[in-house]
Amino acid sequence: MTARFPAATLAAEPDVMAPDGSEIRLLLATGQASVCHCTLPAGRTTLAVRHRTVEEIWFFLGGTGEVWRRDGSGEEVLGVRPGTSLTIPRGVAFQFRATGEKALTFIITTTPPWPDSDEAVRVADHWPPDVG
Repeated sequence: MTARFPAATLAAEPDVMAPDGSEIRLLLATGQASVCHCTLPAGRTTLAVRHRTVEEIWFFLGGTGEVWRRDGSGEEVLGVRPGTSLTIPRGVAFQFRATGEKALTFIITTTPPWPDSDEAVRVADHWPPDVG
């Protein structure tokens, strides 16, 4: 039986590993968007990727880190901590790392919903990765 108003509880273990090497716990999806919880263990750095068709909004819950983003007109590194939010526009290269002693955790809203494993395209790394 399908719930009339879907709800989700955060899983103890990741549902999947993201193409960048971070841990993903799936939450909910509609026809317009999907939401997940992302974890990158302390001291780790992801692979750099860009998305083909989706864009994302990230909201950081725990840990500290840095997010690198690059598009055709420039690049930047943003320090992140609980309460920080940012966007990952479609086609923007990005990479992130957990710089503190705790895992970097955040919520990701993806629009449209995450399509499949071919969505993320590897790009040149900003930092040497150690996951994936």
